[in-house]
Amino acid sequence: MTDPRSLSLWFDALGEPADIPSGGLAPRSSIDGDAQADVVVVGAGLTGLWTAYYLLEADPSLEVVVIEQATAGFGASGRDGGWCSARFPISAQGLARQHGLEAALAMRAAMRDAVVEVGGVAAAEEIDCDFAYGGTVSVARTAPQLARLTADAAGSAQWGDEVHLLDASAVAEHVVVDGVIGGTWTPDCAQLQPLRLVRGLVDVVTARGARLVEHTRALRLSPRAVVTDQGTVRARSVVRATGAWTSQLPGSRRQVAAVDRRMIATEPLPPSFWTEVGLAHGQTFSDARLQAGHGRRTSDDRIVFGGRLTYRRGSALGLGLDDDPRTTEHLRAALADLFPGAANARITHAWGSPLAIPRDRYPAVGYDEDTQTAWAGGYVDDGVAMSNLAGRTIADLVTGSNSPLVHLPWVGHRSPSWEPEPLRWAGITAGLRGVALADLEERLTGRPSRVARALSPLLAH
Repeated sequence: MTDPRSLSLWFDALGEPADIPSGGLAPRSSIDGDAQADVVVVGAGLTGLWTAYYLLEADPSLEVVVIEQATAGFGASGRDGGWCSARFPISAQGLARQHGLEAALAMRAAMRDAVVEVGGVAAAEEIDCDFAYGGTVSVARTAPQLARLTADAAGSAQWGDEVHLLDASAVAEHVVVDGVIGGTWTPDCAQLQPLRLVRGLVDVVTARGARLVEHTRALRLSPRAVVTDQGTVRARSVVRATGAWTSQLPGSRRQVAAVDRRMIATEPLPPSFWTEVGLAHGQTFSDARLQAGHGRRTSDDRIVFGGRLTYRRGSALGLGLDDDPRTTEHLRAALADLFPGAANARITHAWGSPLAIPRDRYPAVGYDEDTQTAWAGGYVDDGVAMSNLAGRTIADLVTGSNSPLVHLPWVGHRSPSWEPEPLRWAGITAGLRGVALADLEERLTGRPSRVARALSPLLAH
């Protein structure tokens, strides 16, 4: 076993276990024998914890058990970039084509509300997670990138979204990036320390009676029971909130592909750097490449930056450590390209965040009334707000509330299965390399990529 503090900047920032009210990195006890509950939730990431939170809000008398094979937040919830946005992997146009105008409008509104809800709960429950509602700025440095952002801004209002098209000088009011020719800004994004949100939710739900058992591995999920390596938990309802680890569960191995998003964090940068660069009001930032990079300024003046994706055959999941020096160097170079003033900054942390990618890139929440089994996941690359919306939706489905959330278009969606290996590895790897090639083509030619057109069945959604 590795020291959990090496898993990401966020784990390291928690400090020694004694410094954290919830016990920090010290795991809670395993289940140690059979148990019973009203609801058993598998996975103590944000989806599982939000589900427990809203279940207990709906009915404080419920006995809720949350099972985690490692420690709370071990997966993507404790290793992502720390941004919480209203983005959804399927465009509003795509939702409207599949489900109609009203469903698309409802989904967009629900995603915007989810960002606000995360911040509202953090404030109400006094969870100190550095939540800052600063919006996000996307920057274009080539004509094709600007064309994509212009189209996005032009079509946003019909879906209730607020996306402002910016010229280069307006972009600089948010962030100064080398070579920018334009961009967009939307208020519907926040930044936070994701692991502090996880640990704060742990404190809240356990104080209200939920039982969190860690270092307990779920071997099989069945109707009304979860078999673990420590015993069987029988319950009226079972919730699967396993994220990328869904790809490791019997019967679910082809439901999602586990793809690693690589992240880096710099050392704290001096005030002179931030005077030049900006990001003074909690904004996150991204570029408009096809394989976009995303970043933010932390509360201690680092840059966290990520976006390079890697796939291991069989959806193998690593610990997320700095085990990919070439990708780390690629991210360092990409960051220096955006911010030349950070070219000599020391990279103090490098890690991987495990993402769950459905075959059609469509996240989903589901519930089988006959077996009283619920599930959620497949958020692709931006799951903090989606996990909150999923937790609220699952709670309504399990408790029988006929709320508007249970009628959103992602409820009940079934993605096709991924191809078996090695076809899956070949297809995903080819797609990732093709997107990188398309970005290079656009940068060299200044024209929309022909490679991107060839990849449009994968990119268009």
